Amino acid sequence: MLYADLMTVVPSAAAYAVDQQAAGRGVVLDHAAVRTVAWPAGALPPGIEQVTRILRPLGYERHATYPLTRLRMTGHAYAHVDRPEVVPQWFVSELHPDTFSPPFQQAVTRVLEASTDPLDAATRDRLARLEADRALPLGDAVALVDALRHAFGRQHPLPTDRDHDVLRAESAEMAWIATEGTTCNHCTDRVDDVFVVAESERERGRPIKDSVEVSTSGRVRQTAHRATPVVRGLRTLEGDVVEREVPGSFFEVISRDPLPEGGLDLAFDAANATGIFAMTRPAGADEPGAP
Repeated sequence: MLYADLMTVVPSAAAYAVDQQAAGRGVVLDHAAVRTVAWPAGALPPGIEQVTRILRPLGYERHATYPLTRLRMTGHAYAHVDRPEVVPQWFVSELHPDTFSPPFQQAVTRVLEASTDPLDAATRDRLARLEADRALPLGDAVALVDALRHAFGRQHPLPTDRDHDVLRAESAEMAWIATEGTTCNHCTDRVDDVFVVAESERERGRPIKDSVEVSTSGRVRQTAHRATPVVRGLRTLEGDVVEREVPGSFFEVISRDPLPEGGLDLAFDAANATGIFAMTRPAGADEPGAP
């Protein structure tokens, strides 16, 4: 459902899907990604718990953690217990405002302090029963999935333009979270040869990344479309609204080779992830960690 939602706001992802269908090939969802903040967030749990409280009852467990040092973030990979190679993984990242300046931290607080919790009592009850029993009656399951769909979005008011400027100056990732929240950052197709797909996308004129990210092991290769620009109305301190074009979500492709001992290499790679995160960095923005 989140992939379908993403295709409605990322035209390049929708066009890619049409091409795959025309070629008689389905899209194999490898993983989805969301961003969180390790900071008090109003009625929401802070950090990754905002998302993991949903993933755990659905049968996911964390299988790896990746320090994204240049971004001052940590990435957490979650795979499904029953069918990890088939059910799409989740890459949940967490930004650490305590490593930034005091003005940045104050802006984060102002942005997140009015967050609301999208999970009502009935949804929390269904999640608890699902986690305990590993099953739900069909009617409850349908209601739960529909409710969880709405949990992946921005749960706080849009920031002021000045707070957005403060955040963007130190972290393009936090600026993205300020306008997009826990919207699905990207979905990913698992393909046989990401280099071939990248060249095909380039020939079609789609906004594909210039290079392919290759993991240290060499077994995981990734590239992505650049984020689709979206327009958000930011508030001014004077009470007006100014429209600002900011990066939205995007679409990714990935190739995974088998492990020497057998089974698909489901790992991620910190350097790869840092490169892919650049897809939501505004044009002309400094690289993370740059002076």
